[in-house]
Amino acid sequence: MGEEINTRHFSSKDFTHFNQCLEAETQLLEKWFADNQFSTRGLVAGYELEAWLIDRQGMPSPSNQRFLEQANSPLLTPELAQFNVELNSEPAELKTNMLSQLEQAFKHHWQYCQQHADNLGCRLLSTGILPTLTEQHLTLKNISHLQRYRALNEQVLKQRKGEAFHLNISGHQSIKNNYHNVMLEAAATSLQLHLQIPQQQAVRYYNAAMIVSAPLVAIGANSPYLFGKDIWAETRIPLFEQSVNVGGFAGASRGPIQRVSFGTAYAQKSLMECFTENQLHFPVLLPVNFDNKKDELKYLSLHNGTIWRWNRPLIGFDKDGTPHLRIEHRVISSGPSITDNIANMAFYYGLVHYYANLDTPPETQLEFSMTRDNFYTAAQHGIHNKINWPGCERCNIRHLILHQLLDHAEAGLNALALDKKDIEYYLGIIQSRAEHDQTGSDWQRAFVEKHGADMQRLTQTYYKNQQQGDPVHCWDLQSYI
Repeated sequence: MGEEINTRHFSSKDFTHFNQCLEAETQLLEKWFADNQFSTRGLVAGYELEAWLIDRQGMPSPSNQRFLEQANSPLLTPELAQFNVELNSEPAELKTNMLSQLEQAFKHHWQYCQQHADNLGCRLLSTGILPTLTEQHLTLKNISHLQRYRALNEQVLKQRKGEAFHLNISGHQSIKNNYHNVMLEAAATSLQLHLQIPQQQAVRYYNAAMIVSAPLVAIGANSPYLFGKDIWAETRIPLFEQSVNVGGFAGASRGPIQRVSFGTAYAQKSLMECFTENQLHFPVLLPVNFDNKKDELKYLSLHNGTIWRWNRPLIGFDKDGTPHLRIEHRVISSGPSITDNIANMAFYYGLVHYYANLDTPPETQLEFSMTRDNFYTAAQHGIHNKINWPGCERCNIRHLILHQLLDHAEAGLNALALDKKDIEYYLGIIQSRAEHDQTGSDWQRAFVEKHGADMQRLTQTYYKNQQQGDPVHCWDLQSYI
C-alpha cells in the first residue's frame, strides 16, 4: 500500500488482468519456497511509526502534504488521513549496540520532523489514538491527497455493496455507531516492527511472533480513549478490525476470514501458506496494472498490503536483488516516548528470538485458539488480566512479564550478542512499567480520573511529557494546562 497508483477507476478487465498476474506471481513464489531461494542473511530489524500532526491546542492538523513537502525525507510517507504521517527506519542487523544506535537515530529523525512541523504551526505526536479526535474529523475532506487511498475507500465500499461500517466495541464504556467510509482506520496508529528472517526458521519466528503478541500488546497499551470514551486498554485493536471490515470470498462484505485479523492458524510448513490463503480467500481490492517483471512480485505485494494480519509475512529484496522474508509485527501502539518505543522493540525482538529457538516449539504447547484469545484479552484488559501460557494456565500478565518473560527476553537478546548495557537499560524500562502498573493507557486513565475527562487537557499534558523524553512509567499526573 506504500506505492502511489495512477488511477482509482477500474474495469472488469483490470480485475481479470490483476488476478492473472497475481496467480502467476503466487506460483513463482511457491517455486522460490520449494527451491530455498530466499536470503540467508542474519536477522535484520526495522520499524515504521505512525504519528499524528496536531495543532497548538492538541487537535488534529490536516497538513501532512505540506509537512512532507517541507521535510522532504525518503524516510517519511503519508498515511490515510491528512493528520497522520509515517516515520521509517533504515534496516539494521540485530547485533552489538543496535538498540541504542536505533534510539539515537530515532531521536535525530524525530527532532528533524518536529522542527519542520513547528515551521508549519503544528506538532508531531506519537500515540495510539489521539484523545482529541472526534467523529467529525473522520470525513473524506481529510483523506490524504493520494489516488491509492481514495481508490481503497471506493473499492472497500463496493465490496460491502455500499453497506455502512458498524463500529461496536464494549469495554469500560461502549461505543456503537455507523460510518460510511474507511477514514475510521485513520484513528488507529501503531509501531510496526519488522524482522527479516532466514527461510529455514521462518515458521518458528512467525508462530513465536503470534504467541508473544499478547504480552506485547498488554505492556505497550496506549490507546484507551476513542471519541472521549474509555473502552479497551488497546482500543486500537477492535477499532482497526471494524474500520476495514471486508471479508473473503463466499461471504460478501463479512466473509469467514477477515482482512484485519489475528490470522487463522499457526504456520505449519512454510509462510507460503499465508500467500496461498491471500490468493484463494481474498478478492483483489486495487487491480492496478504494473509495468514490471514477474520476479518483482508487485501484484502479490500490493494484494498482501491490503490484508492486515496483526503479524503479517512480507516479501522483500536485499540490495543485490535476493528475495527475503520478513515478519511485520503490528500489535504495538505508537508509544508515549521514543525510549518507550525502543524498549518495546527490545522486548519483542528478545522474546521472539527466544521462543523461535526453543528446543520444544511453544506452538506445540499452546493451541492457536488460546494464543488468539490471549491477544484479544490482553488488548482489552492490558497487564491487569490473565492469559494461558506454555506451562502456566491463567497466568497474571503482569506477574508473567516480571517473573518469566523479562528473563526470556534477556536470554534472547544475549543470544543475539546485543550490548549488555543496552539490554539492561531497555528491558529495565519494561520492568519498571510493569512494576509501577503504568503503561501509556494506565497513565491516561489515571490522569482523567484525577483531572476529569478533558481530552484537550489530556493531550496537551501528554505532549509536554513526550517532549521531555522520559519513559511513561516516570510520568506524574501533573497537568500542564
